[in-house]
Amino acid sequence: MALGKALLSRVSSSSAGWQRRDSEAGGVGGRAEDEEDIEEGGRDGASGQEEEEEQEQEQERWASILPELLREILRRVEAGGERWPMRKDLVSCACVCRSWREVTKGVVRPPLGTGKITFPSSLKQPGPADTPIQCFIKRNKMSSTFYLYLSLTQTFMDKGKFLLAARRFRHGAHIGYIISLDADDLSQGSNAYVGKLRSDFLGINFTIYDSRPPYDGAKASSSRASRRFASKQISPQVSAGNFEIGRLSYKFNLLKSRGPRRMCCSLHHPVVVQDSSEEDLLKSKAHGPGMSLVLQNKAPRWHEHLQCWCLNFHGRVTVASVKNFQLVATADSSRPRGIGDEETVLLQFGKVGDDMFTMDYRQPLSAFQAFAICLTSFGTKFACE
Repeated sequence: MALGKALLSRVSSSSAGWQRRDSEAGGVGGRAEDEEDIEEGGRDGASGQEEEEEQEQEQERWASILPELLREILRRVEAGGERWPMRKDLVSCACVCRSWREVTKGVVRPPLGTGKITFPSSLKQPGPADTPIQCFIKRNKMSSTFYLYLSLTQTFMDKGKFLLAARRFRHGAHIGYIISLDADDLSQGSNAYVGKLRSDFLGINFTIYDSRPPYDGAKASSSRASRRFASKQISPQVSAGNFEIGRLSYKFNLLKSRGPRRMCCSLHHPVVVQDSSEEDLLKSKAHGPGMSLVLQNKAPRWHEHLQCWCLNFHGRVTVASVKNFQLVATADSSRPRGIGDEETVLLQFGKVGDDMFTMDYRQPLSAFQAFAICLTSFGTKFACE
């Protein structure tokens, strides 16, 4: 472990050196009003090339470390970083160079087996099967924005680790949400854009879109509303469209009978067999469209003494609200254990403060899917209450 810390110290100092040199190089020149400035700009260009060559040589030196040694060091770093913010050391290692990134990705296992979120790609991978990943959502009513955080403790007081942000917008009669990795850049044209949520004019039927294909060969939605950009294509690497991954609807309550909202959600889910390994599950999701997984809210019971509808949130929800819900899967013997169980809560969402809500999810849902589903609960739904 001491060797790993020493290596991380060198990585940090080297990275700081690169940033410092980049800052110094970027602060020189820029004006060419006469011949002297042009000559100076030429010298600055040559100096910039030297800095780039020096940086490439530095990265080559880091890349020359034996893979076996690097893998063992990263295993120790991973074992010592059970929670954030310690896990940022793994992210720093992945940023050194391409070879380090590949080795780090091989060492760090997905949330399905560990229950840990490390890289942005983890947000679109299914959570663990046994113990849910605990998160919380903060709402800003003034800016119509929502922020998802990973809980670092069992209390509701920690600052958490930022995961995703969403902004509500209105397009004609429709309400939508843009979901991003960057809390300050909530636009569909951003590199941080990960997907969006769109409702009908009543606000009771929603479609969830992903910015990336959920499996090989997936086709982007052809509807105009699902497009990211006005033009057909920005670049071969960036799709102009979104990929539909699920739909959610709230049932009408025209008779205004007592009871919470009733909802039903259909998500694309890979076909897996009993006793499939964690690796097989991830591969099947990447290579095939799979089947539709249907989720429905768990029916609450009426508490005569409290005169309200109740669900057991195991202490994770403290404020009664029509927004609170628990989702379970419809029973299906062909699905793995824990996914087709009508009693196993796959996603629960509830209020703990004026603008504070908890969100706990597990397999087969990812953080992105769970966040999108919870966003549909915000807003008044007169036809459902």
